[in-house]
Amino acid sequence: MIASSKSVHGLASRAALGAALALGVVAGGVMVATPAMAQKKSKQADLKLSPEFQKLAAPLQTKLNDAQKRSDVVAAKGNPQALGTALSAEKTELDQLFGAIGNEDDRLVAGQFAVTLGTLAQDPAIQRRGIDAMLQSGKAPPEETPKLKFYSGQLAYQAKDYAAARKSLQEAIDAGYTENDAQALLAEAYMSDPQTASQGVAMLQKAIQQKQQSGTAAPETWYKRGLLAAYKAKTPGPASTFAAGLVQNYPTQQNWGVAITIIREISGIPAQDMVDLLRLMGRTNSYNEARDYLEYIEAADPRRLPGEVMKIIEAGTASGKLSASDPTVADARKVASGRIAADKASLPSLERDAKAANATAVTALAGGDAFLSYGEAAKAEALYTAALSKSGVDQGRALTRLGIAQADQGKYAEAQANFAKITGPRKPIADLWSAYAASKAKPAG
Repeated sequence: MIASSKSVHGLASRAALGAALALGVVAGGVMVATPAMAQKKSKQADLKLSPEFQKLAAPLQTKLNDAQKRSDVVAAKGNPQALGTALSAEKTELDQLFGAIGNEDDRLVAGQFAVTLGTLAQDPAIQRRGIDAMLQSGKAPPEETPKLKFYSGQLAYQAKDYAAARKSLQEAIDAGYTENDAQALLAEAYMSDPQTASQGVAMLQKAIQQKQQSGTAAPETWYKRGLLAAYKAKTPGPASTFAAGLVQNYPTQQNWGVAITIIREISGIPAQDMVDLLRLMGRTNSYNEARDYLEYIEAADPRRLPGEVMKIIEAGTASGKLSASDPTVADARKVASGRIAADKASLPSLERDAKAANATAVTALAGGDAFLSYGEAAKAEALYTAALSKSGVDQGRALTRLGIAQADQGKYAEAQANFAKITGPRKPIADLWSAYAASKAKPAG
């Protein structure tokens, strides 16, 4: 039996502040694992519980203490449905306890009992009910309130109550709560709601920036979630930012394939620009399917860059993703193979013409393109540099290919400097190439 309100208060405080809220919410790619709430003694004065409430609290306290060691509860651990059945009597008594709330002290204690039962039953709905009751009472220790608001928001997110999640998480952050990547979870609560998705994308970008400023790389899942949200919203700018961050920090073949494919899908890149994006897919060997090779062949054009087209066909057939008998592949191979010898033979004269004092920007650029397509990056770099000194040059194209030629030679800092100069429609391509250069410049391991 409970001899006084003080003894109830002692149990309730330990239940709320010492209970392990092992919630582990997966926020559409953003994983936030909540640790146990730190146990600490309450500094509040003795609570004044109403008589009717105390009558119901006493037996429930005993049952909760006993249930933690009860064989049926122990056997059901890890199975929320079985735990719900095993603890059905305790749930009923908890409902009755909430029905007997007569003042805010009662509400605080009822909430603490709910946190204990919800944790034992592995039932997030009961946990949320308890935390919200504690907050509503206004009696929770002030130093714990931001943390409780965070957990309330996390549980609301888990229940797909995104409006409530946004409210609680924002209040937690405004109160100074910075643990458990709260800013990222708030962004997820916005992105999960179609009406507020664009706000969430901006918030996730901010959360990633905060991680970077602290000297810590944001989790891979944050970039992937942001990239997916930007793709759905058809916003090339944010998509480019997330894509570049993903592959710079986590440069796997799979991530390169995803990043390049999404930029290709939503950026509306013309063929002359597309070839530079697909060259990056070749450099990272991140082709996902036959379509990737076929689009690269089309963009490179066997009549214009026959040597490069042959490399694509050979890589595609070797991978098994491209069939040599495919009519498009066979035709491209026939055209390219018939032009390679003459194309290579023309390289010396093309270089001479491109280097001439009176050479136009178009001639110098064409020379750079030819040498780049045959893997002669140093000569291509010289001609692209020359093209950039001519009037009427396509700055974006020349800078992109100059950066590619430099990256191919391992001149990663110079490449990044040139990619950084690119604006306009080519910027998403430049951003990915810059990320490639940055990832290659990182020391191994």
